[in-house]
Amino acid sequence: MASNDLIGRIREGYSGYTKAEKKVANYILENTKKVLFMSITDLADACEVGDTSVFRFCRSLRLQGYQEFKMQLSLSMNHDDLEVEEEIGNINLQDPFEVLAKKVLQNNINAINETYGLIQTADFAKVMHYLETADSIHFFGVGASMLTSMFAMNKFLKIIPNVRCVMDSHMQAMSASMLGEGDVAIVISYSGATKDTIHVAKLAKQSGARVICLTRYAKSPLTVYSDVTLLCGANEGPLDGGSTSSQMSQMFLIDIMYNEFYRKRLEVTNKNIHKTADAVLDKIY
Repeated sequence: MASNDLIGRIREGYSGYTKAEKKVANYILENTKKVLFMSITDLADACEVGDTSVFRFCRSLRLQGYQEFKMQLSLSMNHDDLEVEEEIGNINLQDPFEVLAKKVLQNNINAINETYGLIQTADFAKVMHYLETADSIHFFGVGASMLTSMFAMNKFLKIIPNVRCVMDSHMQAMSASMLGEGDVAIVISYSGATKDTIHVAKLAKQSGARVICLTRYAKSPLTVYSDVTLLCGANEGPLDGGSTSSQMSQMFLIDIMYNEFYRKRLEVTNKNIHKTADAVLDKIY
């Protein structure tokens, strides 16, 4: 058996699984493609077991956790069906450039359209109330989500001074632990299952700060600590971490926040954007 044949390994070890693990195995074998785009909490709910049962199932396969499980499952699917064409998202390796460019465009448009469709007006109103009344706003993320966090800080820093974003995960944890009731933590994670990000959200929540999460999955280990969750609409496979479409969906939400904040505090933000523009004017030819 090939080392990447995870589906075969699941079948091979089936008799030794616990009752809960068999529920997980059954669901995966019957819904393999669907599982690739599910959070650990989504899968647990579908199998009517706890998150820990799914995690134990992954460990029984000698995997470090759920993300490695999804990566190996994706590789196993390609191995299990040699007639399946290799694809990157829905982009075929034989596509001519013009077709590839059109598919990339459509993927990004679809991600933004879906994100727009997932917006709940009441949730966004709550987000804006938190931002307008915040003593300080802190953006958190790791990996590709850190790039989104930096993008967000760059935008908001043009109109308000009380915005922060630190890159080092240890410093993020320290920063989150020092937040207070008047502060807001905006925590960004596509999967909602990144350990460092979950740790930051937990610390921010324990410190009394308001926690806003930007993620793909309404149910995930991250959203347990969220006061309000904004969903981004991009399907990212386990081998597509940090895809442009998922980042664009996150940035779309940040852009809406920025514009809504700008117009709600127009007198202050208009004055500040002129200040910050003047501050960098001599750096541009």
